[in-house]
Amino acid sequence: MLPKLTEITVTLVGIALAACAIVFDGRWLDAHFLPSFFVSRSVYVLVAWLMRVATAAIGVALVLFLRRRIGNFVVRTQRRRLLASGARVTLAVVLAFGTSEAILRRTYHRAAEEVPAWEEPLRHSDRRLGWVFVPARSGHSTVAGRVIEYAFDPAGYRVRRADQPVDPERPTVVFTGESVMVGEALTWEESVPGQVETLMSTQSANLAVSGFSTDQAYVRLLEELPRFRQPKAVVSLFTPALFDRNLNSDRPHLGPGLVWLPPEPRWRLAALADLLVPYRSHETIERGIDVTRAVLRATGDLARSRGAVPLIVVPQFTPEEPTERLLRQRILDEGSIPYLLVELDSTWRVPRDWHPDRRAAHAIAAAIVARLNAG
Repeated sequence: MLPKLTEITVTLVGIALAACAIVFDGRWLDAHFLPSFFVSRSVYVLVAWLMRVATAAIGVALVLFLRRRIGNFVVRTQRRRLLASGARVTLAVVLAFGTSEAILRRTYHRAAEEVPAWEEPLRHSDRRLGWVFVPARSGHSTVAGRVIEYAFDPAGYRVRRADQPVDPERPTVVFTGESVMVGEALTWEESVPGQVETLMSTQSANLAVSGFSTDQAYVRLLEELPRFRQPKAVVSLFTPALFDRNLNSDRPHLGPGLVWLPPEPRWRLAALADLLVPYRSHETIERGIDVTRAVLRATGDLARSRGAVPLIVVPQFTPEEPTERLLRQRILDEGSIPYLLVELDSTWRVPRDWHPDRRAAHAIAAAIVARLNAG
């Protein structure tokens, strides 16, 4: 009886694996694995195809070749010995998971988008935002063979020199966003805020913080914008390739109704699994779309309340992937949110870093200046 039951179980497992290989096709992939700024869709598709082939092969092998061998193995193995071995394996797995979770809780404290504290530009923890740059300092990092200086004034804004702080009394173009707006891998002069400052002869204030989501950028703007007496424009950044980080809840975040929420406690093993397999449910994506729309609208309203022109910049490396286009349309077009789409050559990236290079930053800056000058 036991061998027959084993064969039936193995057969059902094999059929289930083969069915998964059929069901989890390209459409399912696009619905649950969002675009990545640092990994192209072609890589995702290739990895998914290889996994489907491997899953189907295992399923077929179980049904056609291995079910009887596994059944015969059960016959040759005494039932008591088999149960004892299973109990030992189960205990070992439970202990391994428990030990791994305990170690990760002591050594892995960061949110998904948070980098180690020692990596330039340096960050420190912030209760409301998650993390911000360490203020009033300069640091250096070597990127693609170049030494890049990151200087920050006492407010934590990136500036040309640490001893040249932003003056909140002067007319200012305020920038908010994440590492693209920070200008990671670029000098201050090459960064988008730096180039806009030069082209417009108007002070730029760079409030952006690396790793920020759209809602984190808005919360920082909400805190900092009242400091400026003459904000001329508020330039924020949104790109569908970074939308996935808006769904993270392992950091302070905004929920429906733009209610501030603290980080949600999670098993560290689950967080690590999410990094390896960034699956998103339909409900999570839809909630993220709604909140992102609300955040971008609130960003515009906040800028206008201070007498500043709101401008949402959407840098897009061409060609635009279908999922990126769908997200842009769902969030911005269907939300009736005005934005400036800036198409960039796919080769305009920093080697081995993938951030926009100086050519891409110049294209973004020139588009911003043209839009602001046009009124």
